[in-house]
Amino acid sequence: MICRILNLNNPWWIVVAGIFSLCLAGSTLAQPGGRPANAGPPATINPKRDDLLRQIDESKLRSAEMDIGREEESQKHVQAAIANMKEDFSRIQVVRNDIARNLVARKPLDYRLVSDQTAEINKRATRLNVYMRAHAPEDEKENSLAELKTEEMVSALVRLCKLIDSFTENPALKNAATIDSIAIAKAKKNKVNADRDLLAIIKLSAGLHKKSANLRMSQ
Repeated sequence: MICRILNLNNPWWIVVAGIFSLCLAGSTLAQPGGRPANAGPPATINPKRDDLLRQIDESKLRSAEMDIGREEESQKHVQAAIANMKEDFSRIQVVRNDIARNLVARKPLDYRLVSDQTAEINKRATRLNVYMRAHAPEDEKENSLAELKTEEMVSALVRLCKLIDSFTENPALKNAATIDSIAIAKAKKNKVNADRDLLAIIKLSAGLHKKSANLRMSQ
């Protein structure tokens, strides 16, 4: 499944570079043998003024170049963040499918494998949360996850798979565009659910990793 979180086809920035130039003119037509009879005294040239104008133009050019450089650097950071998000989003689903296949096949749990899988899910979900900034609703209290029992490992893995399904299928992550107040209200509700699922994935995967890491020594 491909989820488009941000649309890269639309321009994020339009960088407009101004071109600065200094045009100097002050030549006078000379008559053979001297200046015209009605010509006044030659214009006084102020070297300091010309130097000041040159410095101002150079300063403007440097400022424009710095602005363009900052925009380009900012765009690179955003592009890198989008690439990381897409990779994390995809890998969470890939690892989830690996877990699900082993559960459906009713294979004995390989705690070393489970430890590695849940560690990766936790790492990538946590990094996704750096960008999503998920938070629990104000009316929900933060509940600590009790340490899992060995016999609860399978059911906890099933729950983790379902949480990942709910999170990755959330419409809030598929289409951020809204066109009316009803759509906006629905999008907000979807975002709340996505936040709740992501936080639950982070918490549950951490608990599963800790428990499987302890049990791997017994295999």
